[in-house]
Amino acid sequence: MTKSEKLDCLIRGEKGNFILFHPILMHFAARFHNKTYSEFVKDYKILVKANLHCLDEFDHDAVSLISDPYRETSAFGAKVSFPKDSVPLCKDPIVHSLDDVKALRNPDIYKTERTLDRIKGAEYYDKLLKGKVPIIGWIEGPLAEACDLAGDSDVLMKMILEPDFVKVLMEKCLITAKEFAKAQIEAGCTVMGVGDSICSQISPELYKSIIFPLHSELFNYIHSLNIYVKLHICGNITHLLPQLKNIDIDIVDIDWMVDINKAHEFLGENIIVCGNLDPVSVIQDLPASELYRRSKTLIAQEKNKKFIFSGGCEITVNTPIINLKKMKKATEFIKSQNQ
Repeated sequence: MTKSEKLDCLIRGEKGNFILFHPILMHFAARFHNKTYSEFVKDYKILVKANLHCLDEFDHDAVSLISDPYRETSAFGAKVSFPKDSVPLCKDPIVHSLDDVKALRNPDIYKTERTLDRIKGAEYYDKLLKGKVPIIGWIEGPLAEACDLAGDSDVLMKMILEPDFVKVLMEKCLITAKEFAKAQIEAGCTVMGVGDSICSQISPELYKSIIFPLHSELFNYIHSLNIYVKLHICGNITHLLPQLKNIDIDIVDIDWMVDINKAHEFLGENIIVCGNLDPVSVIQDLPASELYRRSKTLIAQEKNKKFIFSGGCEITVNTPIINLKKMKKATEFIKSQNQ
């Protein structure tokens, strides 16, 4: 059974003698491949080869195009800088007023450098993997992209004081999100990751009234293109779980501060929970033997549920290689128990 077939089985709810393992690999992958992070985020061939290097070493069950939040932001015209071995930066928001929003033009994602680079990455993965491994594309969610363009603090304030500003900006962001998702899907992606981490900072009421309709529209659109949807919201999203159950999502990333039992309780039996060991205090810092024990404990608890084993968020760049190998070894625990 290929890794893609295993994911299909899990989505459908079929029981299998396996646990899927999907760590979020970005800076870790770059360094493991002996490249700087700026090289990783600027060159799709380096990003793909770094992830495939990790795939060969750690045998995880999906690869991803995730790198940084500023692909679409750059396409909209914002200036993004690339420190040699750190995350890209966008210090100067380009949207300040409703007039700026109205003047903002949706980019041609095939003609702007950073969006085209990700599309080419999907094509390169598809050429090399030939459908055997799930390829996870990546787009920014509407609130996250609005914050990238106008600044986190200003957008969060204006959700209360100038809701029309935020709604019009997010609707424009949604247009590009759909186009960017479609391009990556046509290039070979079989799962679309949607990053909207800033949502962890808003109330359930604001989420329901402002974000929920846009998420529903976006996820329904992606599903209409016959691929799966994976939602990533870093941080504590316990307060949003009852709302997320009512959206058509296949996979939800659950960070370490969310009780995984509550996640299953609120999300129900149809949504895959992905997570949720603490990437720093557990995955990075614990001795390999203790990490292996904790990994087995979590996997044993989750073996009869819809579950993908991962960190609560990105695997840190300083995570020992042996620790990631121990996480993979722990996924074999189910097989050994059933033999």
